[in-house]
Amino acid sequence: MDNLTHSLVGLALGELVERALPAEPDPARGRTRRRALLVTGLLASNFPDLDLVLTPLLAPPLGYLMHHRGHTHTLLYGLPQVALLLALLWLLWPGVRRLARESGTARRGLLAAGVLGVLLHLGFDGLNVYGIHPFYPFDPRWVYGDLVFIIEPVFWTAFGVGMAMVAARGRRWPVLFLLGAAPLAFAWLGFLQWGSLVLLAGVAAAVMLAARRGGTAALLAGALACAAFVGVQALGAHLAREQVRAALAEREPGGRVLDLPLSAFPSNPLCWAFAAVTEDARAGSYALRVGVLSLAPALNPVARCPLRFGGQPGAREAALAWKREETGSLAAVRALRRTNCHFDAWTRFARAPSLAGGSATDLRFGAPDQPNFSTLPYARLAGQPCPDPVPEWGRPRADLLGLE
Repeated sequence: MDNLTHSLVGLALGELVERALPAEPDPARGRTRRRALLVTGLLASNFPDLDLVLTPLLAPPLGYLMHHRGHTHTLLYGLPQVALLLALLWLLWPGVRRLARESGTARRGLLAAGVLGVLLHLGFDGLNVYGIHPFYPFDPRWVYGDLVFIIEPVFWTAFGVGMAMVAARGRRWPVLFLLGAAPLAFAWLGFLQWGSLVLLAGVAAAVMLAARRGGTAALLAGALACAAFVGVQALGAHLAREQVRAALAEREPGGRVLDLPLSAFPSNPLCWAFAAVTEDARAGSYALRVGVLSLAPALNPVARCPLRFGGQPGAREAALAWKREETGSLAAVRALRRTNCHFDAWTRFARAPSLAGGSATDLRFGAPDQPNFSTLPYARLAGQPCPDPVPEWGRPRADLLGLE
């Protein structure tokens, strides 16, 4: 997820931990504890993204693809991150050092905020189509949620309004104004459907209504709203997959569906983009198909799904529109992996590999004629030294590559 979401989640976590603990006998120490818990939650919820400093270890684009959401996004390396964060707070913040020496309650709270912050980071990152591999090295496979877009205003609204309602009045209204103005601007620019504003307004209203019972109720209402939204998205993803599978069965009766990566639209449970990967072993070929669908075409046809995130304005189909289709040779892609070490490394990331003009692009993130952060010019790199070291992540398309 985006770091605004991680930050708001971390702040809400720190505030909830503070409210769950017994009050400190010394008011000054209590104020220090609250600040420390907020900072710990904020930093812990962002800490795994420090893996971006590792991207120079490999040349682009492999440095980013191999190391972002890499080792720091695994459960095994989560605890060392918590230990490092708490050690830095101890060394650099004298008030926290005194607090930790004097209060066992504060020590437990800081540890809880640190551990939960890192775990929540992994959990939120696992919700989208990019994925994580949390069980490495015991299980190097990627895990994909395919449930929410990587930038989700529902999370901003739920946790942002919750934190605003526990802030002082002088700080509350500027935050609420920004949280209201940002979705309006995104809708005006075409990133959000206008109907999505109704969903966001409902989330904000629910949190503000809960705030009448206190700040803790507001924060819990925000968390519950996010959980409910994820549940709705899970149902939507299930229905979307059923629709795509039915369409593929008509389009390619002899094909075997290997994967159906789904990408949600922001604050929109009705619109879904997909990249289907199928295989025809008898013909020795595979196919990639990209499209967009609507779960309620009578209410919201695919032509209304936002263009900026994969929509298809002007589509004649109301329910499912195909945007791109390409086929490839199984023998050719397997030979390329064996003979080109750069492409071989790239296959440890790619889930929907498209090959065109000597470059490889993951169709989850864009078309080959519009290069993005996943695009690898493997033909140009063929004569260069092999990338090293390459993390041993599981290959999402091991099935297509004949490695299963």
